[in-house]
Amino acid sequence: MTHDLLAALRPLLTAEADAEAHATGTEPADLEQAVWLRLLEHLATDGPPLDPQGWLRRAVRAEARRNRRTARRERPFAGDPAEDGDRGPEQIVLTAARHRALRDAVHRLPGRCSRLLDALLSPQDLTYREIARELGISQGSLGPERSRCLGCLRRLLTPEVAARELRG
Repeated sequence: MTHDLLAALRPLLTAEADAEAHATGTEPADLEQAVWLRLLEHLATDGPPLDPQGWLRRAVRAEARRNRRTARRERPFAGDPAEDGDRGPEQIVLTAARHRALRDAVHRLPGRCSRLLDALLSPQDLTYREIARELGISQGSLGPERSRCLGCLRRLLTPEVAARELRG
């Protein structure tokens, strides 16, 4: 039943996402992925919608509105608040050493984690949309991929941080 519903809705979702995505500056595949997620959530809580096609059209438009609001609210990161104010030369050297250690650890990460975290740490402050385009993956996949990569980075840095703390 659910498989038949998904197969029947796929062409409609593709068409609707293609129509709405460009007005929001979103990739159609990202919009489709978000709507599929909403549909799965709906199926899990309320079962199949009574009017699947109408529900799908409303969901696509709701996701498009959500993407437009998010795009309007996105602002470039202005800088590290911890770096504000007067700092002595010791603090500047320690901060530079921490940044260098982080960059070195990022470059030791496996797979595309290194490229993803490099893009996230970029001084250009790229948006998720720009990062997804640069890496050739969907914007909706960035969050889970980022979490996985940060977990790898955390495991990679834990021995270094623990070793430094032991030395005092």
